[in-house]
Amino acid sequence: MIAVDTNVLLRYLLRDDKEQADRSRHVFETAESILITDVGLAETLWTLMGSRYGAAKADLIAVVDKLLQEPNVRFEDDEVIWSALQAYRGTEADFADALIVHKALKTASTGNGLDAVYTFDSAALQLPKTAEPI
Repeated sequence: MIAVDTNVLLRYLLRDDKEQADRSRHVFETAESILITDVGLAETLWTLMGSRYGAAKADLIAVVDKLLQEPNVRFEDDEVIWSALQAYRGTEADFADALIVHKALKTASTGNGLDAVYTFDSAALQLPKTAEPI
């Protein structure tokens, strides 16, 4: 297994630098298994939705859907990414916020359970198990 950082993933998705895009595409076409970390995915989506690229929510959903369908792409936890994507589709929360909540829910399910994920973000408060700190 290899892992790719945000820059390699962005070049693969955007193809905005021919030489780096070709090298990134080669990695995705030839590597047996590619890990995209949660941080790498969140950073990629933040970059895409920023002022330089201006990707819309539908574009970001399509990116994550595409990556989930790539046979050689792995995430830290495919189930958490999928759950976060479904929450992102159905709320105004950012993908990163949905990922934080669903990663916390999954992690807490192996221990004492999760009481809440505290946030001041009104859109993130639409996600399950979120609350404002008192």
